[in-house]
Amino acid sequence: MSEVVPPAAAGNRFLEVRELRVHFPTDDGVVKSVDDLTFGVDRGQTLGIVGESGSGKSVTSLSVMGLHKKGTARITGEVLLDGENLVGASEERVRSLRGKRMAMIFQDPLSAMHPYYTVGTQIIEAYRIHNKVTKAVARKHAIEMLDRVGIPNPKSRVDDYPHQFSGGMRQRAMIAMALSCDPELLIADEPTTALDVTVQAQILDLIRDLQQEFNSAVIIITHDLGVVAELADDIMVMYAGRAVEYSSAEEIFNSPQHPYTWGLLRSMPRLDRERTARLVPIKGTPPSLINVPEGCPFNPRCAYADLNGGLSTTERPAFRDVGGGHYIACHLSAEDRIRVWDTEIRPTL
Repeated sequence: MSEVVPPAAAGNRFLEVRELRVHFPTDDGVVKSVDDLTFGVDRGQTLGIVGESGSGKSVTSLSVMGLHKKGTARITGEVLLDGENLVGASEERVRSLRGKRMAMIFQDPLSAMHPYYTVGTQIIEAYRIHNKVTKAVARKHAIEMLDRVGIPNPKSRVDDYPHQFSGGMRQRAMIAMALSCDPELLIADEPTTALDVTVQAQILDLIRDLQQEFNSAVIIITHDLGVVAELADDIMVMYAGRAVEYSSAEEIFNSPQHPYTWGLLRSMPRLDRERTARLVPIKGTPPSLINVPEGCPFNPRCAYADLNGGLSTTERPAFRDVGGGHYIACHLSAEDRIRVWDTEIRPTL
């Protein structure tokens, strides 16, 4: 069953992903990393994509950017950037859009940036690919970008190598490179994973400030709901390559509807209130994407799978609107969801 397109916040979606499937053939079988995924994001809006490792978040972002190696993945569906379908487009066309209209901040800037070239050289190259300017003009722009993202002494640091930057400074340099051509779509894949909490907050504030300046559409990919708590307008929760919940950030935090989202919230530390109970981990492990369970893929780990008459093990739940633009893929009745949330989940958060 195809996913339902969740409503955009306002206007036409700048990015629309429709029925995206990304499958990797292997000797052991087909890895269904992304399986029938649909979502959209507008300019000026931030979408948080949340889920455990292996849920398909990063594969989705690489598909949007056209960064899967040719021949390694079978990609079907549509990735529409301002109405232009990038699935099936030529490599040259996607490359011309990458950096100029869409850009990505990678999880590990030390491996994403070339170790043999200075940070400035790499920003200059990224800028000159899409702008016919001299090296001197591009260098001045690189210094301005490093200054804009908060790197001290940018005139001297522009000639430093990636290994000479701290983790937080490298991530800032990666953001400067990604934003050097004022992209209309920015994808940040786990942008704060290796950083301490103080630097995490600085990086997230930086992304938010730059989004407001450029009016970019932003996608934040993370396994940590806390990262997107104040940054995201909407949140999509992914599990086993599929969307299981999609709504506004306020709804996801105040009235989540899916058992998997409940599990993510219960396992998240809270500093804004006194916690009276221990954190509750989600039992079990994510499924193999070669052998995804029949029915609801979350059913082997779901504490409430026996409340729906066996549907969890036989029938894939439809991704449907349960009211107010709140979408879930779950067999639980509305009465059971409300009862469990009010009596079991919310009191423990």
